[in-house]
Amino acid sequence: MKNIILIGMPGAGKSTIGVLLAKSLLMDFVDTDLLIQKKYSSSLCDIINKNGIEEFLKIENDVICSRSFSNCVIATGGSAVYGEEAMKKLKAAGKVIYLKLSPEELEKRINNIHTRGIAMKEGTTIAELYGERAPLYEKYADITIECSGLTPEECVDAISLP
Repeated sequence: MKNIILIGMPGAGKSTIGVLLAKSLLMDFVDTDLLIQKKYSSSLCDIINKNGIEEFLKIENDVICSRSFSNCVIATGGSAVYGEEAMKKLKAAGKVIYLKLSPEELEKRINNIHTRGIAMKEGTTIAELYGERAPLYEKYADITIECSGLTPEECVDAISLP
């Protein structure tokens, strides 16, 4: 069976919605951030601080490309869309769903921006990061789900509809 790949900004709910979606569709759940942390025995924040953003993006791309996925809901890191090779592989392996939230709503959700392990240059705002990444999310998405004002369960329902 094909996979469902969730993309979107940090704080959009990819992991939370992914777990619920996987349960409702009887699929496995994979979080690519956790795959990276497991491989490097380190938090994303520590990996980024130690190696820098560019190297982290290469690590993220390589970890995704090194795996095969089958019958999975895959929650990607918010920066996975920078890895062209990884995104081509994921698109070929299933449906890519962009969980879209406004920068304002993301700001309310992300209160641990400096310890969360977000691949962003120092001094960058969520709105600036959104402006940089949104075109990539839209480029790779097969389906866009507007999640503003929805609970995780309502987002799952929106995804599950034909």
